[in-house]
Amino acid sequence: MNNGVLFERVCEPDFPPGYYYAHVPSLGLTTHGLGVDGAREAALDLVGLWLAEKMTDVASHG
Repeated sequence: MNNGVLFERVCEPDFPPGYYYAHVPSLGLTTHGLGVDGAREAALDLVGLWLAEKMTDVASHG
């Protein structure tokens, strides 16, 4: 399964410098991490959790 990820520098005063958002538009997910690499890792983790939850839903609803 391939999903595009859009990276966007966080420009909000609540975040320290160097943070990026990682948007996964096809799944409606957004996360963030330190630098593009950190945001990419966070996106991979989030998509993995999202998929695991969907698989659990499918298994429990037969």
